[in-house]
Amino acid sequence: MKTFSAKPADIEKKWIIIDAEGVVLGRLASIVAMRLRGKHKPTFTPHMDMGDNVIIINAEKVQMTGNKRQENFYWHTGHPGGIKSRTKQQILEGAHPERVVVQAIKRMLPGNRLSRDVMTNLRVYAGGEHPHEAQSPEVLDVKLMNSKNTRVAK
Repeated sequence: MKTFSAKPADIEKKWIIIDAEGVVLGRLASIVAMRLRGKHKPTFTPHMDMGDNVIIINAEKVQMTGNKRQENFYWHTGHPGGIKSRTKQQILEGAHPERVVVQAIKRMLPGNRLSRDVMTNLRVYAGGEHPHEAQSPEVLDVKLMNSKNTRVAK
């Protein structure tokens, strides 16, 4: 018996749509990273892009537990003294709230060339509209997977 290794012709990609409204960010990111990588498939091959195309809508309405909204994102401009930072709360209220979700998913993937290719299969939109109706995506309800996936306000 030989170990199965998928070839490019064997790969079958689906389109998945996820509504992020009320879903906890870390739990959403781990599920999406697994789907992007293709680890949910029995034919998973580590060196191939086996994952599905994932569309996330309502990224601005994602929830965070604890004090995670006050955590900082840091980046450097490339100039001396050019370190910059913003909290997750500032980014969510700003012009590009989807960046918080994209960074969470990106950091759940390994840092290699394949992961950079896998990230091209992710589309994140701040609102409820998306231009991918022609692909007829299947709905993946993350809220129903586990009761801990949603944050209940206290």
